[in-house]
Amino acid sequence: MSNWWRDAVVYQVYVRSFADGDGDGIGDLAGIRDRLPHLVSLGADAVWLTPFYPSPMADGGYDVADYCGVDPTFGSLADFDALLARAHELGLRVLVDIVPNHTSDEHPWFVEALAAAPGEPARERYLFRDGRGERGELPPNDWESIFGGPAWTRLPDGQWYLHLFDPRQPDLNWRNPLVRADFRKVLKFWLDRGVDGFRIDVAHGMIKHPDLPDTGLDEQISLLGRGELPYFDQDEVHEIYRDWRQLFDSYRGERIGVAEAWASTSERLARYVRPDELHQAFNFALLEAPWSAAEFRKVVAESLATTAEVGATTTWVLGNHDVQRPVTRYGGGELGERRARAAALFSFALPGSVYVYQGEELGLPEVLDLPDEVRQDPIWKRSGGTDPGRDGCRVPMPWSGDRPPFGFSAGESWLPAPEEWATATVAAQESTPSSVLRTYRDALALRREHPALGDGELEWVDAPEDVLVFRRGSDFLCATNFGTEDVALDLPGRLLCRSDAATSWDGVLPGATAVWLGKIHEESA
Repeated sequence: MSNWWRDAVVYQVYVRSFADGDGDGIGDLAGIRDRLPHLVSLGADAVWLTPFYPSPMADGGYDVADYCGVDPTFGSLADFDALLARAHELGLRVLVDIVPNHTSDEHPWFVEALAAAPGEPARERYLFRDGRGERGELPPNDWESIFGGPAWTRLPDGQWYLHLFDPRQPDLNWRNPLVRADFRKVLKFWLDRGVDGFRIDVAHGMIKHPDLPDTGLDEQISLLGRGELPYFDQDEVHEIYRDWRQLFDSYRGERIGVAEAWASTSERLARYVRPDELHQAFNFALLEAPWSAAEFRKVVAESLATTAEVGATTTWVLGNHDVQRPVTRYGGGELGERRARAAALFSFALPGSVYVYQGEELGLPEVLDLPDEVRQDPIWKRSGGTDPGRDGCRVPMPWSGDRPPFGFSAGESWLPAPEEWATATVAAQESTPSSVLRTYRDALALRREHPALGDGELEWVDAPEDVLVFRRGSDFLCATNFGTEDVALDLPGRLLCRSDAATSWDGVLPGATAVWLGKIHEESA
């Protein structure tokens, strides 16, 4: 067994925004297939595709109307098969997004449930309840939607249904054995086509407390939270993943499951990756950490310790399609880019697996000034325009040229790219030795080649305040300066890579910079 996932570099493609093959301004499967060589040259081992299933797109495809098809916006099943075949030819594994917590309100199961009377079996696939109050006019409990507003919607017949996200995303009832059996069929459909695994959306949310008790919260909840809630991280959810693991293991080729899970503690998160459950769980702790040596070290130490207890690997994530891009999160502008580059090298050197969200390798910032009329995120709509939502990190990839949409599409892109991205395109950065792209490629090539990197152990080395230094094996050091001032370090070794793309090492580490050193001899350490 290779256990390939333990140190894989996985590249996340937001399907709508990666590459447009048919010129309609929206990314699609054919466009992705044509751009797969970019992932190979970057150094990725696998690609994770966000949902491409038939959907009314109330939430960018995370409202699925058919789990075994392809939305015409993105192509056809034949296009998917062609993409999968090409990826495998290039040595890339393919993970697809599965959305088991909820369906679209246009899914046949929910259409059937709405046509059924209260109490009929069709409604048991979802969470329908009578309301509170004298005439049932109040929601069954105080739960709120992640996207804002109540998590319950009332039907004309008087019953309410639960939706932790948009009203057009009704939550499934995973205590119903029919739901579990249907999803097993969905997983088999894609496994039989040859996919290498699944990223499981809201993996911690499928089981709700049977009593549906009030939370007592008086503030808006967030998906990116660690509170103990009666609809997240319930113990019974692990029964589902033990069953799924048996299914994955019945296929050849090491098929995997990756949980998008939030838990109140690192210990509870580690439960998702016990030996008989899933292979990976997204570790968002580094993504959440402020730019601080102390905070980064705390996250790394705690994450490695808790996953080691269950014999699992750790994943490192700095961004995705749901959060503000690292460059902007770390301060924006030149400072934000320097910090984002340093954070990338820091994370690439850690034990475990790395996830890279499309555009991070270009140092793209969050687009903060999108016109209101083009925004599509339900968070923007449900907040009445007070929360900008997630569209700013979903602006299409810039590939080439000096004018938007920069080679993404032959037509006008569904979200407009900023004019200043002309210098951030893949083509522009390929010809610039000091670019973010070239730094990513160099670092990921070294990561693949260096025997000390990937899975394994880490040893911290004493360092000045605001600096973190760790050793991998006897022949690799990573040093990162989280401060603003240059720091002189007495570290042995030859320069392998720098986040600021400088080509020499004199022992002085600038602020917001990471370096990799190799060829270290024990007697000089």
